[in-house]
Amino acid sequence: MAKSKFSENLIKMKCGTCSRIGYHTRKNKKTNEKKLTLSKHCRFCRVHTAFKESKR
Repeated sequence: MAKSKFSENLIKMKCGTCSRIGYHTRKNKKTNEKKLTLSKHCRFCRVHTAFKESKR
């Protein structure tokens, strides 16, 4: 079975306060070399926090 091109660019987003994985997103690793940081709602903390890209 062929490997999906979308799974290669899939990254995990980790909450800045509770350090739990809350979101998954895609990123072009050739153009964006820095770690991605987004402000998202954490369902565990129940507040908007900064989600940072984590390691696989």
